[in-house]
Amino acid sequence: MRRNTVIRFSKSLIIGLAVSGATLASGCSPIRSHRGFIVDPLLVDSIAPGVDNRASVERTLGRPTFVGQFTPDEWYYVSRDTKQLAFANPRPSEQTVLRVRFDAAGNVVAVDKTGVELAERISPESDQTATRGNDRSLFEDIFGNIGTVGAPGAGTPPQ
Repeated sequence: MRRNTVIRFSKSLIIGLAVSGATLASGCSPIRSHRGFIVDPLLVDSIAPGVDNRASVERTLGRPTFVGQFTPDEWYYVSRDTKQLAFANPRPSEQTVLRVRFDAAGNVVAVDKTGVELAERISPESDQTATRGNDRSLFEDIFGNIGTVGAPGAGTPPQ
């Protein structure tokens, strides 16, 4: 009778350890997410310079993720996949930036595609923004404007 109790205890212990181990292992798997445009290679390859225009590109690919900042003749479609382990910052695993350029008449001139190789990781230097100018002391900040507000010749003349 005692032997059956020990065997049952051992089996339940092994099952419990296996379940807890699987739970812990699944917590360490990376979190994957997708943001932006969903790239369909067949649709992207169907855009042809000299054949398509703004309307046909919008019908084929949809509205762009954003339009060029300095010229509305460039449309950008951005797609990004990221991985994240536990509490770490997400890191890009795959990225596609599709740039469609138009001429003045609205016809496609070129289609460029880049990947994650152009993604840059930036890190700010500190929590303060560096400014150029004078380094003023506390007393200069407090008493620096005395005599300048309402001084003769400052401001607009009375009417």
